[in-house]
Amino acid sequence: MRKWWPLAVVCAGSFLFLLDTTVVTVALPRIGADLTAPVGQLQWVPNVYTLVLAVLMLAVGSLADRWGLRRVFLAGLAVFGVASLACGFSPDIGVLIAARGVQAVGGAALAVTGFALLAACYEGRARGTAISVFFAVNGLGAAAGPVVGGVLTEYLGWAAIFFVNVPLALLTGVFAARALPPDTPVRRGRFDVAGAVWFAVFAASLVHGLTLDRWALAVSVLGFAGFVVVERRRAEPMLDLRLFRAGGFSTLIACAAASTLTFAALVYVSLWLGRSLSPVAAGLAMAPLAVASFLTSTLLGKVLHRFPPRVLLGAGVLLGALGCLVLPVAGIPIGLAVTGIGVGIAGPATGAAVASAAPPGRAGMAAGILTTTRQFGQTLGVAVLGIAYQAGGLTPVYVIAALCGGVTGLLALVPRKQARVPA
Repeated sequence: MRKWWPLAVVCAGSFLFLLDTTVVTVALPRIGADLTAPVGQLQWVPNVYTLVLAVLMLAVGSLADRWGLRRVFLAGLAVFGVASLACGFSPDIGVLIAARGVQAVGGAALAVTGFALLAACYEGRARGTAISVFFAVNGLGAAAGPVVGGVLTEYLGWAAIFFVNVPLALLTGVFAARALPPDTPVRRGRFDVAGAVWFAVFAASLVHGLTLDRWALAVSVLGFAGFVVVERRRAEPMLDLRLFRAGGFSTLIACAAASTLTFAALVYVSLWLGRSLSPVAAGLAMAPLAVASFLTSTLLGKVLHRFPPRVLLGAGVLLGALGCLVLPVAGIPIGLAVTGIGVGIAGPATGAAVASAAPPGRAGMAAGILTTTRQFGQTLGVAVLGIAYQAGGLTPVYVIAALCGGVTGLLALVPRKQARVPA
């Protein structure tokens, strides 16, 4: 049983991080009323969390390779717990927004190191099982957010959605200190400060441009150009660009982005349900997605090692696309169930492929690339599909998500040379 303790604590940490990406959405009206906050300020309660995550994930992955995965994971739990306490006690909207930003610092550490720890702790069939359970819990955490947020806000008040994190983070930290193996960081050299700064400029301006101000997109282009120039000149870069010369790894990242586009489409399904249902009822209506994803990911772990990654990736992304097409025809429960099966296949398959591509010492970097891609994919998806939703309702949202997923899924099925991160 001790064999699976690292999996348990990593899943607990990831569940906390992902729960707080969605748990706050249904509480925003109550927060605005209690703190007398206008909509312009209120939208920063979820947006600052997304922004900080996008900025820090890649840098945290690089730091973890140098400082140690266990150390960064425990530090992330501590920051997340303290910031959650500050969120619950916030006297005004400004303090709440600042505390949410700090909370995301801890969340970035949990997001990146969790996946890398599993890759380091398990091998072979055990790794496949661990990664499958990990992604199953991830899907459950993201899907459970609206339900948990609705129940806590309705019966205990909005502060409860933050206070509940404190004992959970503390308990997870106690078990993690005993269950996780000692750190063995193998990357040397100075941290890539210049790369981190340029990436922060790129990520922050891109997220800001996609969600609030389109003029910031021009700054993101300059930030990305500066980041690429700096990384190409570094002996120990934060992101080894040679990795993307191999078509296999690029396809992995494209599939990760496509799978998050499916989740972005479900944001608007949730909004549509919220027009006629209470927060709790709307959250429960999304349950088929969580159940199908959880069961599929859990069962897949037993056979994950038997199939080529491209087959599982292609099948998972194509099923996610099919679910989007089925939604308006067969109804939301069936459509969400099909989508959940696709997500349950694509998530573990992508994770296992990325883990196998990363040699010792680059697990943090590989995890940072994967989590950053998923974060940007969902942010971009929400922005693009939001335009479609406002123009024509749910139908164009379904069509765009299905087309992107279908093309990416077919692309994943094409045989390519297996990629591996340069040592």
